[in-house]
Amino acid sequence: MMFPSRARRVLLLFAICTAAGCVTSAPVQEMSDARQAISAAEEADAARFAPESLGDARRFLEEAEQQLLQEAYGLARANAVRAKNRAVQALAASQALIDAERN
Repeated sequence: MMFPSRARRVLLLFAICTAAGCVTSAPVQEMSDARQAISAAEEADAARFAPESLGDARRFLEEAEQQLLQEAYGLARANAVRAKNRAVQALAASQALIDAERN
């Protein structure tokens, strides 16, 4: 009876370690995506047309960079994705307003 219980614990521990391995690598691609999205938003004059979204994106990226230094890769990944999403929103808002000004 002890063996099956112990075997289950070992398998559970293995499963947890395996799942944790999915988020223990540095979020290199997510950080790069966030930086590129912020850069594109800045080029579209999001500081003028969508300052709140752009500011959020920059803040999320700064948080992700700090978390990366602390090796909190899961949190860094989540904030990098948030940064990219907010930058994309800023870019879309800027492009819409620029298009509206042209018409």
